[in-house]
Amino acid sequence: MISALVDFFSLAQGWLFESVVNPFIYYAGLAEFTEEAFEGTEWFLIGVCEIVLLYVILRPLEALIPVHPITDPRARRLDFLYTVIHRLGAFTVAVFFLLDPLIDQVTSLLHLEGIKPFNLESLWPGVTDLPLVSFLLYLIVLDFFDYWYHRAEHNIEWWWGLHSLHHSQQNMNLWSDNRNHLLDDLIRDIYMAVIALGIGVQPGQYVLLVAASRALQSLQHANVRIHFGVIGERLLVSPRYHRLHHAIGLGHEGNGRGTLGGHNFAVLFPVWDIVFRTAYFGKTFEMTGIRDQLPAPEGMGRDYGDGFWSQQWLGLKRMVAFGRGQQSETPS
Repeated sequence: MISALVDFFSLAQGWLFESVVNPFIYYAGLAEFTEEAFEGTEWFLIGVCEIVLLYVILRPLEALIPVHPITDPRARRLDFLYTVIHRLGAFTVAVFFLLDPLIDQVTSLLHLEGIKPFNLESLWPGVTDLPLVSFLLYLIVLDFFDYWYHRAEHNIEWWWGLHSLHHSQQNMNLWSDNRNHLLDDLIRDIYMAVIALGIGVQPGQYVLLVAASRALQSLQHANVRIHFGVIGERLLVSPRYHRLHHAIGLGHEGNGRGTLGGHNFAVLFPVWDIVFRTAYFGKTFEMTGIRDQLPAPEGMGRDYGDGFWSQQWLGLKRMVAFGRGQQSETPS
C-alpha cells in the first residue's frame, strides 16, 4: 500500500510539473530554475496532502469532542488562510533549500582548513544507519532547539510583540498552528534550517521531518478534548498540555499577572519543559487568548486585528512598541 501511494504521488508530481509548472517557468523565462521548480512541486503536493488529511481526521474530532463551541467562524477561516499560505507556500522547506548552497560553501571552506563539520549520524555508527533511528534523532535534536526558540519568543519583548498574534486566537482550532506573523515564521524557518543543515540533515529527510512536526502541532491546537494520560502527557505534547500554554493568565504569562514567561514551551516532546522546569501538567481544558484582549478592568481591550493584513501590520507595531519598552502593565 505504501509503495502504491508513493507511486501515485510520483505520478501526480510528474503530471502537475509537466502540465502546469514547467510551461509556466519557461513562459516566465525562469528555465534555469527547473530543478528547483520540480522540488517545489513536491512540497506543494505534500502541503495539499497535509491539509486534506488534517481536515478528514481532525475536523470530525472537533465536531465530536470539542472543548468549546466556535464563537467566531471568521477567525477560524482566517486561520485556514494562514495554513494555506504556510503549507502550500512551503516557506519552511524553501528556506532550507535556499540556505543549502551557502552551508555547502561554508563546509568546503572548513574542509580546506582541516575542520570536519559535525554530523549527527556519525555519533553512533551502525545504529544511526537505520533510517527510522536517524529520523527520530534528528526530530529530537531539532525539537530541543525549537523549544529554546519558542521560549525566547515569550521572554524577549519585541519578539513577543510578533508571537502574540499566534496567542490571540480565542477560538483555537486545527488550523491555528499556522496563525503566525510572517516575519516570525521567516526567522524561525531560517533558524531551524541552519540547525538542520548544521547537523547533517539531508533535503529528503528535512521534508519528512517538517511534515511530521507540523502534523503533530496541528493536533495540539485542535479544539478537541484529548489528553494522553499520566505517562503519555510526559512523552508527547497533547492538545490539553498545549492548550494550557495558550490559557489566559496561566500558560504564557509566567506568574499569571501578565508578565512575560510562562509554561509548556515544548513543541513536540515535554521532556524539555520537565528538564528546564517550565512544565505544567494541569488537568483542565482552559479558554485561550491573551490577557490584554479582555475589556477593562481585566485587560485593556488591545486590538490584534480581524483580517490578515491588519494582523500583520499590528504585529509589526507591537514589535516596535514592545522593543522600546512601551508595553502596558499587562503586556500579553
